[in-house]
Amino acid sequence: MISISNTATNLGVVTDGTLDMSGHVKKIVRAASFALHRIGSLRKYLDTTSTERLVHAFVSSRLDYCNSLLYGLPAKEIHKLQRIQNSADRMVTRCSKHSHITPILQQLHWLPIRERITYKVALLTYKALHDMAPMYIADLLLLAQYQPSRSLRSSTQCLLRRPPPSRTTHYGDRSFAASAPTIWNDLPMSIRSKTSLDSFKTASKTHLFVNCFC
Repeated sequence: MISISNTATNLGVVTDGTLDMSGHVKKIVRAASFALHRIGSLRKYLDTTSTERLVHAFVSSRLDYCNSLLYGLPAKEIHKLQRIQNSADRMVTRCSKHSHITPILQQLHWLPIRERITYKVALLTYKALHDMAPMYIADLLLLAQYQPSRSLRSSTQCLLRRPPPSRTTHYGDRSFAASAPTIWNDLPMSIRSKTSLDSFKTASKTHLFVNCFC
């Protein structure tokens, strides 16, 4: 007999009927914790640069994979991922587990989990607006492009029109069509108007880093 599952996995992302992503977060935590344990067993033989490379390859990559789907999750779910990143930070720098994490993140120039998610949504939005994203992503913003009924100064500021609030607040407002305009419009005009992908990446990361730590 084939049993019915409450979750489904697509391209490595675990989803369920409510899209609360708790199953996916649990999977990330389990895999990243195992990777950290393996790296930790070798840490005394590694220098800081080599350790950081291993952490990026086997831990950060898992935290960042499809993380735009984690936008708007409850703080308790984000905290689970942040604890993994904090452990990775301390392993790289060999700081005590009781050390305050903010100076360590600043030292490594790493964005915290929530800001990494925001960055990924902003990056996908930039690509969608500049024909660098798949059509199924770009199509989500076609109806959201800001087109005021009369000439306004905001019409020249590369803004997107926010959709009306969703009735399904548990996941509707977390959708890309809703989150992309919110995050995009919050970026300074100087970043939204960047003409190259590399310059946008650098400027948006710096903006999020400064807002988070300064």
